Amino acid sequence: MDGRYSQQFKKGALELVLLSLIARKETYGYEIITQLNDVGGRVFGGAKEGTIYPILYRLQDAGLLQCRLVPSPANGRSKKYYSLTGEGRRALEELAAFWRDYTACVDHFLTLAEDREEKK
Repeated sequence: MDGRYSQQFKKGALELVLLSLIARKETYGYEIITQLNDVGGRVFGGAKEGTIYPILYRLQDAGLLQCRLVPSPANGRSKKYYSLTGEGRRALEELAAFWRDYTACVDHFLTLAEDREEKK
């Protein structure tokens, strides 16, 4: 299958997945990438900083995330911890509801196609 098709699905779902991860607890970029790769690496194909950080910045600019800087005791550099804003929680709820409706609709059409193939 052409990778372009699966890339479009990944792009569309990644913001929802990131919001879901951040909703669980305040977290920082590297931890988000690690969790995403540990759980969704097979599907998302190994998320990279160059993909994840621009999305985090975009979500922050949209008012869905807030962040705070915490100095790291190990090297003195600060880590940026992300959490959802109230607007981010509402957006996550709306996106999750849409996702459930979307997948139910797509599953319905896939079932129709599978039923037709079985009748051949």
